[in-house]
Amino acid sequence: MAVETDMKEQRPFRLVKYFTFTSLAVMFAATIIITAVNTHWVKTILQQKSEEYAHLLVENLNHQVFLQFIIPVVLKYGQIKLREEAQFKRMDQVVRTTLHSFNVEMVNIYDMDNIISYSFDQTRIGTKDVVGSGYANAVKNRSTSQLLRTGSALELLLGVPDETKIITFAPLRAEKPLSSISGPVLGVVEIVQDVSADYKKIFKLQVMVTITCCFVMGTLFVVLIFVVRHGENIIKNRNQEQLKLEEKLRRSEHLSAIGEMTAGVSHEIRNPLGIIKSSAELLKKQMTKIGSSTTIVNIIIEESLRLNNIIKDFLDYARPRNPDLRSCSIEEIIDRNIVSLGPFIQEKNFEIEKRFGQDIPGIMADAPMLYQAFLNILLNSFQAMEPGGRIIISAFADNRDILILFEDDGRGIGHEELKKIWNPFFTTKDMGTGLGLGIVKNIVESHGGEIEISNREPKGVQVEIVLPAKED
Repeated sequence: MAVETDMKEQRPFRLVKYFTFTSLAVMFAATIIITAVNTHWVKTILQQKSEEYAHLLVENLNHQVFLQFIIPVVLKYGQIKLREEAQFKRMDQVVRTTLHSFNVEMVNIYDMDNIISYSFDQTRIGTKDVVGSGYANAVKNRSTSQLLRTGSALELLLGVPDETKIITFAPLRAEKPLSSISGPVLGVVEIVQDVSADYKKIFKLQVMVTITCCFVMGTLFVVLIFVVRHGENIIKNRNQEQLKLEEKLRRSEHLSAIGEMTAGVSHEIRNPLGIIKSSAELLKKQMTKIGSSTTIVNIIIEESLRLNNIIKDFLDYARPRNPDLRSCSIEEIIDRNIVSLGPFIQEKNFEIEKRFGQDIPGIMADAPMLYQAFLNILLNSFQAMEPGGRIIISAFADNRDILILFEDDGRGIGHEELKKIWNPFFTTKDMGTGLGLGIVKNIVESHGGEIEISNREPKGVQVEIVLPAKED
């Protein structure tokens, strides 16, 4: 029943926990995906802007080459021959002046036969370069650009290649007077831009965004773990409290049943038991007068007393009375216990050691009831010890509570027996009723206290009682 209750209470919380963790995982995955999409979008925009920038550079270069090189050279030399040093220097000066301060790594100018007529790399001048569709499109008066990435497989996979370049092919056209560049194609211009730094900045931005997302999600995860564990602890404590309440309810129901049974049985037994006891005492007096003696009468009287004590234990356990709270001292009550047990202590040569703290406050309690509880505890300790045994009784104040310890060096309690000590009628004694510790527990709890019994090392038992200290 307790397990079913625990499962019922845990199920909704587990659903919330699983939903929360799943939501966190989905949010984290969505954040990574959105970051990747945004990065791709930024890279695409960067590529488009770089291509537009390259086309503007080519158009400006076309204009400057036509005005400052082609026209003056044709007028001066009649034809263009870049292999001549003067013409090459003039072309190189025009190109470099035009592209000065612009991020251009390489410029190649092809003639209509796909031969490089001019290049920043002079070793390539005069060679025929197979450049694919870019050159072919430029010859057809169409400008094109392509993105070139170089690096290891891992670098390309992570999106941070060692080098990223944009190669633009555009036609080199003649200009018509007073109009935009739209004349016939004279050649092809190839411009290579190195945009590696820009792409690495984007990659760094992506890494920073990812790290930030991981940090935020990690913080949320830690907070969530804390909340979940706190919630689990709350549910666990609530379940433990519920189990305690259920246990108390079962005990109360059990005690109620015992009380009803005991009330009827004790009423039916006590009256004839009293008649038997009084008759035996009267018979004993008459036999004493006539000078006759027998042990049978004494046995009847002793067994009547023992049976009456058993009935009293039943009534004390099943129907615990409310304490009559009065100002009293724990030390005085324990001293009364020791005095009343003095003859038995001397007979068994027991040693009693008291360890009382300073300034133990008085409490509001029912002194006779506490006397009975302490008496039962001491008698249990005496019965568990060999002659010459030792009992330590300690008492001291802890915050607003009083802690009382009874420690003996007896044989202790077995592990399985320790689980059953609070069960009614459970006893390891030949003549016990199994109600003594239950009566002690009822008395302590009726005073708002707690009791705990455990084994000591290397042997013996410790009884710990906590009672609230109350001012007069």
